Amino acid sequence: MANVTNPQKAPTLKKSLRVERAQDSAKTARLRALRLAKEQADKEAAEKLAAESGTVGKPPRRKRAKPPKMLRLIY
Repeated sequence: MANVTNPQKAPTLKKSLRVERAQDSAKTARLRALRLAKEQADKEAAEKLAAESGTVGKPPRRKRAKPPKMLRLIY
């Protein structure tokens, strides 16, 4: 925050900060709306592609190979 030495500038500074915050909030809301719209379009495209190709969902995951049991050597 800026160090205000002149008390007459304080109201204008507060107003300008308020305006900046409002602009940032509007920008954030606009970008969020764009991102959500893109995600929705991508999801619909993926569903359409899956319906056309006949695949349903993700392929099953492979099971991980278990490491060999530890050999305990007795001396």
